[in-house]
Amino acid sequence: MSRSFFQQAVAGAALAATVALVQAQEARAPKRAFNLPPSADLHYSIKARHKGFALSGEAIISWRVSDDKYTVSTDMRSSLLGKILENRSEGTIDSYGVAPAQFYEKRVRKDGWTTRFERDSKTISFTESKLSYPIKGGEQDRGTAPWQLVAVARAAPEKFNPGSEWTFFVAGRRDAEPWIFKVVNRETVGTGFGPVAAVHLVKSSPAHSHEQTLDIWLAPGHEWYPVRLRFTDNDGEVIEQTLDKIVKK
Repeated sequence: MSRSFFQQAVAGAALAATVALVQAQEARAPKRAFNLPPSADLHYSIKARHKGFALSGEAIISWRVSDDKYTVSTDMRSSLLGKILENRSEGTIDSYGVAPAQFYEKRVRKDGWTTRFERDSKTISFTESKLSYPIKGGEQDRGTAPWQLVAVARAAPEKFNPGSEWTFFVAGRRDAEPWIFKVVNRETVGTGFGPVAAVHLVKSSPAHSHEQTLDIWLAPGHEWYPVRLRFTDNDGEVIEQTLDKIVKK
């Protein structure tokens, strides 16, 4: 391989990465009507596959909204490993809906990381990379994206029909990209308090993405809370959460 060809290849890869970054920055969710759900603790049973092992346990998602502020946190534990996931997002409510200020996450046997939405400088930054993105309005983090989806669904339930798509710009661990939720169907989900009618949506990830695939089932009869969530990583690890109990706060 000649040096000039190698240099061209590197330049081409850099250009492709730059184009992808620009496209991601430009792909913003439109401003939509939203109706935030009431504060609650959602208790889930979990089934997971971690490094070839089948795990079971429980998770609590705590959602709090008051005036113009919110917090949402997840605490997930298994009987074998103890705490396997914890995360927390906090911020405000603006004209787009949920407006994160900071998101922190830690998984079992891995260091924690933080993504910040610096509103003064209008910049999203990451502890795990040197990338940054401009804040234009409507950006979410991994923890808030499902709740912004819930808020939009509550404001326009008649539009959540099979085939409809809902895009949000979501910051993850190292970068940010559009998350496109597509309505699959209306299904019945077995929960800890009986069968529940739910809207099934799926968020797929491109082959190059570090993000998870997410299946989510929202229950219109229960404030559109998520009654089931299934996270699938690129390495095949799976966590499925099924709602057992809702405690409104």
